[in-house]
Amino acid sequence: MIVFDLSCANGHRFEGWFGSSDQFASQQADGLLMCPACGTPDVAKAPMAPSVGRKGNSASSHPELPLAQQGAETGASRPVSNAPMPAEVAKALAKLADAQAKALKDSKWVGRGFAEQSRAMHYGEQEHAPIHGETSPAEAQELVEEGVPVAPLPFPVAPPEKLN
Repeated sequence: MIVFDLSCANGHRFEGWFGSSDQFASQQADGLLMCPACGTPDVAKAPMAPSVGRKGNSASSHPELPLAQQGAETGASRPVSNAPMPAEVAKALAKLADAQAKALKDSKWVGRGFAEQSRAMHYGEQEHAPIHGETSPAEAQELVEEGVPVAPLPFPVAPPEKLN
């Protein structure tokens, strides 16, 4: 995995984890990247400081602390664990993924027309049916404020035309 610092056209900075640099470029070209703060798909790599490890012969500033806690007082980030996922977490995620797959089985992909179609169903202008699609965080908030029943999906869903 590779971690990139990303930023959107509105100046929000965030991290993205990718299998490779090519995977980032592919997701960016397919429009699959989105700013978590404002929802804009205009996302690019931000300048990053190189990660330079400590010399093998230099002592930790707090050798009595476990590695995960060293640097916590100064705001330094903790090392990311590459240990296997606990079985309980893997099982819970698998159940959640299964529940989402079952919910989407009879649901129709409506793409970026999600907000419009959700409103039409809510106000009786269109027959009620299970749908899923894309919307911005601001549009989703407006739907919630209007009382339109919507919920975010826990896992990303690729549009049907992007599937293999």
